[in-house]
Amino acid sequence: MSEVKEDKPPLLAGVVGFPIGHSRSPLLHGYWLKRYGINGFYIPLSLSTADFVAGIRSLPRLGFKGVNVTIPHKVSMLGLADSVSDRAALIGAVNTVTFKEDGSIRGDNTDGYGFIQNMRQHAPNWDPRSGPALVLGAGGAARAVISALLGEGVTELRLANRTRQRAQILADQFGAKVQVIDWNRATDAVDGAMTIVNTTSLGMQGQPELNISLDLAPKAATVTDLVYAPLVTPFLEQASALGLKVVDGLGMLLHQGVPGFEMWFDQRPEVDEGLRMAVLGK
Repeated sequence: MSEVKEDKPPLLAGVVGFPIGHSRSPLLHGYWLKRYGINGFYIPLSLSTADFVAGIRSLPRLGFKGVNVTIPHKVSMLGLADSVSDRAALIGAVNTVTFKEDGSIRGDNTDGYGFIQNMRQHAPNWDPRSGPALVLGAGGAARAVISALLGEGVTELRLANRTRQRAQILADQFGAKVQVIDWNRATDAVDGAMTIVNTTSLGMQGQPELNISLDLAPKAATVTDLVYAPLVTPFLEQASALGLKVVDGLGMLLHQGVPGFEMWFDQRPEVDEGLRMAVLGK
């Protein structure tokens, strides 16, 4: 770790949510600040819905360069920002905010970027164009994943959600390449899918398991789960037992933090094993 240089006022960034105690972003950014010897702080900020707008608008005056935004404020932030990136507009949510020198608020969404970078780091031979993708779930994370996969050239995307109507809304938004599959037919949709992504909370600690068989998956398929508590979910255990390539969800969290950190602290950070261990508390 480099020594922190204290010849300038500290740079400030943080994460805004409600509640916020569960967020691992302070561990993530705190590790990078220490590693690169940056005189700065990354602060968890608990803002209720009632206090959100006033709270966000006060941060630039307090010296903040920007913030990450998490549940339940990602959609609200889209409307509060003065400008947003194309990917944030397409996904319909903001998770990364930069406060410009003129006081304006710039919103971005780096979840899809984090997803793709995690796949490329841990499955170097993964080719999103090699065959259909199957996405399970239709929430905010699914929006980011779908947008990212289509941007990477996936020609067919199968989308299954417990409530079909929510999946249909995403299919209508993202176009003809997205095919809605009934939840009770999701196991059939595994057949031929080269990329299989769980974006639901099923399999998370305290949640029911994701009861979808991967027996029909091609041997060259890559399976990933956005859940990272536990790090290896029952869904990934099933995939590993079948000899499929698996990618856990922690890397998506780590990689999505890279663009924001670079914008706020003028240093592009690396995602490596040391970071993973720090965020896991090991």
